[in-house]
Amino acid sequence: MRLGLVPYDDAWRLQRCLADRRIAAEVDDTLILLEHPGVYTAGRRTQPWERPVDGTPVVDVDRGGKITWHGPGQLVGYPVVRLPEPLDLVAYVRTLEAGLIAACADLGLATTRVAGRTGVWTTDGERKIAAIGVRVRRRVAYHGFALNCCPDLTAFTHIVPCGITDAAVTSLSRELARTVTLPEALPVVEDHMVDVLRAFTTRTTVPRTLPVSTSGPHKPVRGTEAVREAEMSG
Repeated sequence: MRLGLVPYDDAWRLQRCLADRRIAAEVDDTLILLEHPGVYTAGRRTQPWERPVDGTPVVDVDRGGKITWHGPGQLVGYPVVRLPEPLDLVAYVRTLEAGLIAACADLGLATTRVAGRTGVWTTDGERKIAAIGVRVRRRVAYHGFALNCCPDLTAFTHIVPCGITDAAVTSLSRELARTVTLPEALPVVEDHMVDVLRAFTTRTTVPRTLPVSTSGPHKPVRGTEAVREAEMSG
């Protein structure tokens, strides 16, 4: 479902509607791909000091995690999907990361995971190029991912993105030293994300452990901490 430029509140309502209908088995799994006008959104664990200091409005949302920014030049994806049993939120987040890593590779940029953190990162583990935040209700996941293609990255300087103080935010355009537009990135991301989501949601079992890069100075996620981190923006 390619929707173009959509205000955040409208997309949030659409997600909740589709999630309710997916829970009721009225619709199939759906992948929404769009772009938002500039907006800050804050998950439940956002601290006051992580918000904009100038009083810029922030939309408080029902996902876990902390604050992030969405806006022009950023490709946002909202998979509304029923997760397989046994429920494994970390494996689902790793699946989203895998789709984004494959898409970045096709666009010319090698990326990786960072142990102990969600999202997609440059291979040195120092700069984040894609954030992930999910919510699961009655085995149906919504919210999703945001891939920085060619946004104005100064928007991130007014917050503490995802509560992370020791790493930077980057984009495909900055890393590749050329402009990577949404029309270029969207079909690539769509193809890879549909493939990984279809493979994940049709599994009969979910592996309890998945490989995670140890790039960067971060500790691996363990036990219940891993489940908590899966429902975060990171």
